Amino acid sequence: MASVDDLFDSTFARTSVMAILRGYTPERTVELATRAWELGIDCVEVPIQSPAAVEALAATVAAGRDHGRVVGAGTVVSLEHLQQAVAAGAGFTVAPGLDLTVAQSSIAAGLAHLPGVATASEIQRAADHGMHWVKAFPAISLGTSWFHGMRGPFPQIKIVATGGINAHNAREYLEAGADVVAVGSALEDPTQLELLAALMPSPSTTAP
Repeated sequence: MASVDDLFDSTFARTSVMAILRGYTPERTVELATRAWELGIDCVEVPIQSPAAVEALAATVAAGRDHGRVVGAGTVVSLEHLQQAVAAGAGFTVAPGLDLTVAQSSIAAGLAHLPGVATASEIQRAADHGMHWVKAFPAISLGTSWFHGMRGPFPQIKIVATGGINAHNAREYLEAGADVVAVGSALEDPTQLELLAALMPSPSTTAP
């Protein structure tokens, strides 16, 4: 049986950056996602907090299918959101917090789930339910010392730093212990994707 974490293991083995495309039109979301994929940023999340956002997710899922990329649904905080994510064809779900009902329902529907955490207790609960990839949120408030601190008791946990991350501070969080950085509102600056791509490992370092 496939692990809950298989999708994240395989996707994040190729990229240390995730793009969060929130609040754009479907056309602009697809445009930004395509640019991210071209730069090697394979992982794209589209938060779904409105009907327009669900449309943007569905359009990006369709574009991702053409490019061989899986697209996730973000800010999935209810079973209604989960149903919308499944209907749109999302490949995984992301939440700002740890809701075990949403998490387990997502996994049961065949979608990997990335839960939000901010404490050691939440990391333990996620791991106890088979989720070894978590989203540290809000990363900018937790600070880099949080990532250093959590590495000791939880060496097996993979952490995505989310919230307040941009191309200028992303490296600090990666060096502090984050496995992946997720960038959202900073992408309103059109130069961010190119700068973030510079954080990606070069082909020579990832080749077998």
